[in-house]
Amino acid sequence: MRRGRHPRHRFPVGDYGARYNIDLDLITRGSGFGYYGSVLTSVIFTSFTFIFFALEGSIMAQGLRHGLGLPLWLGYLVSTVVIIPLVVYGMKALAKLQTWTNPLWLVLIVAPIGYLVVADPGSVQRFLDHKPGVDAAAVMLGAGVCLSLMAQIGEQIDYLRFMPPKTAANRRSWWISMIAAGPGWVFSGAAKQIIGGYLAVYIVDAVGAAAAVEPIEQFTGALKRMLPVWLVVPLALLLVVLSQVKINVTNAYSGSLAWTNSVTRVRRRYPGRLVFVVVNLAFALILMEADMFSFLNSLLSFYSTCAIAWVVTVATDIMVNKFLLGLSPKQPEFRRGMLYAVNPVGVTTFVASSSISIAIHFGAFGSGLQPFAPVAAMVIALVLTPAMAIATRGGYYLRRTDDGIDEPMLDADGNPSGARFTCQVCEQGYERAGRAGERARWRDLLALPEHRSDRAARVACASTMMDALTGHDLRPRVPCRHLYGGGDRWGFACPR
Repeated sequence: MRRGRHPRHRFPVGDYGARYNIDLDLITRGSGFGYYGSVLTSVIFTSFTFIFFALEGSIMAQGLRHGLGLPLWLGYLVSTVVIIPLVVYGMKALAKLQTWTNPLWLVLIVAPIGYLVVADPGSVQRFLDHKPGVDAAAVMLGAGVCLSLMAQIGEQIDYLRFMPPKTAANRRSWWISMIAAGPGWVFSGAAKQIIGGYLAVYIVDAVGAAAAVEPIEQFTGALKRMLPVWLVVPLALLLVVLSQVKINVTNAYSGSLAWTNSVTRVRRRYPGRLVFVVVNLAFALILMEADMFSFLNSLLSFYSTCAIAWVVTVATDIMVNKFLLGLSPKQPEFRRGMLYAVNPVGVTTFVASSSISIAIHFGAFGSGLQPFAPVAAMVIALVLTPAMAIATRGGYYLRRTDDGIDEPMLDADGNPSGARFTCQVCEQGYERAGRAGERARWRDLLALPEHRSDRAARVACASTMMDALTGHDLRPRVPCRHLYGGGDRWGFACPR
């Protein structure tokens, strides 16, 4: 197997997802965690999706209570159920939804802010002068809440993985699109937080501190300055509902994929993605009905330690272990037959980093260090990831380095090869990255007909060979003695 030319990666996680067209779970498998080890991080990501679905759903329920008079418990249910039909059609439908609604959303959110700044320029200075008792501990607690959004990169990659191949002709536009939709979300997220803070300060004297944090109150207060009274609440409600739907369709979709990936690997059964859509939203609904707003800061501060431990470990493995130390294979590998079940580099780092930072969060090392739990998670992951790779000499990344196919994995531009092959067992067409090769000796064991001696007959898809998806292997069974030199057990032909 020829790997091809390896491109340099300036943004390790986003660049990997966009260039190789894979999601964060597949990146994690080959970046220090192994095939089953990445199930740990899939659980972390699923919890991110339903926690933030519950957060956004709570905001939508507040809007429905303000605009339509629905009780919160019913608003929670409505904000959950309306998402299901929007998610079942997959990423192409979601991409269209985002594209079609962006112009209206931008007008509704930019127009009132721009009007307030122009009509009341003193509001900006009042916002800048607002200093509600700040100390180092409060800053770090706030940072912990913000850093919990680090796992958002997983959802961004669910869009980035559909990027076209990067070529000399589209190089500039490719980088602009990747940065804007990937790591650039940090700047748009920060802008939204600043806008929320500005509006909260603007209305706090009128509605009180408790209500000032609710987006429906914020935009109602802003729209009152520029529109007739009868139009204020409908437009504010439209903006809140539209914003939360745009966010939560991605939360629901990405969460269902993460559930599917982790449960299918463990149970070797695939009940369908729709099942996991419902499961993910059920967890979110439970959080909403439990009034998660009352303990939101504590929940996000706790969660941020796990999210940071995971994402920093993966990013460090890519930046340091792959391209600096050369101990990790540069190209992402995610196929079960090529990976160890568990790679101690990522798993040990993640467990140690999250465990120690969680202990700090709950005061095990004193109250003075509690606010610094997210920082501890980041530092431990940064240091321990290369240390574990050096200690293991990079020996647990790949079970083997050759999958039996001579064609290169990458094309001349460093993109995944577009060559397609036909599986000799299931007879379906697959791209190069979804296949594993077979050696001549076990081609004979599979008793291929003489007329199928072409290249297509010499490869089998990863799902067929390694039972990677459903556990129902379609290959003929052969005596193990033909493969391993003795014994009467029957097993599956394996290219190892």
